[in-house]
Amino acid sequence: MRLFDTHCHFDFDVYKRNFNAHLSEACLAQVERFLVPSVGPSNWVRVRQLADDFPAIYSALGFHPCFLAETHTDQLKQLDELLDLSVRRCVAVGECGLDGKIDIPEWQQETMFIGQLELAKNHKLPLILHGHRTQNRLLQLLKRHKFTGGGILHAFSGSYQQAMQFVELGFYIGVGGVITYPRANKTRKAVSQLDLDCIVLETDAPDMPIKGHQGLANHPKYLPLILSCLSELNGNDEQLIANTVWNNSLSVLNIDE
Repeated sequence: MRLFDTHCHFDFDVYKRNFNAHLSEACLAQVERFLVPSVGPSNWVRVRQLADDFPAIYSALGFHPCFLAETHTDQLKQLDELLDLSVRRCVAVGECGLDGKIDIPEWQQETMFIGQLELAKNHKLPLILHGHRTQNRLLQLLKRHKFTGGGILHAFSGSYQQAMQFVELGFYIGVGGVITYPRANKTRKAVSQLDLDCIVLETDAPDMPIKGHQGLANHPKYLPLILSCLSELNGNDEQLIANTVWNNSLSVLNIDE
């Protein structure tokens, strides 16, 4: 069995000490590849370095909406230049998008998101989308700007109908630890209805702890627990799911075996 964690923040400080040991723990859990998205200029260097140093790790470069207070539109040019320099190990633009719970003005979030969307088009890269309470607006902007490069809707928690609107635009649905909580009825029901061909797995480590591990830093080594829960929800064999979502992950990120 081979697993791909399509969203983990392996660059965060919680993993910096004994990073090789953390990577080995994940590999022992059959998690063989990782996509590490950035949050902004503050960690572009670290994310790029991980991807350069470890063949199992790929990077995404972008501006997370929750960190926009530290950034400005002039830095879109800097991102454009970095994407030119990172063609081999940078496989997406992100983490980018909109967040409906933060104090960053909507106009600022949308300006930076549209800028990244256009960069993704120019560099022919998919998007890693953050859409907390903003999925309808994201859909509007993706359609308005005719984005056809696809990507991953990260940390999906919504209805089947919402998920399928993104699937119809070429996006895969990032399924994570939220499905391990029985109270997440709407999301669990939606995921149980989704075709495996539009799903990828993620942990969002060190965030989004798995049920039973609350209060602890999340870790890619827990990805098999999400796989097991997905198997229970949709009735498919774990190996079948693992094979399918592995291929989905390679496909959406344009990675050759």
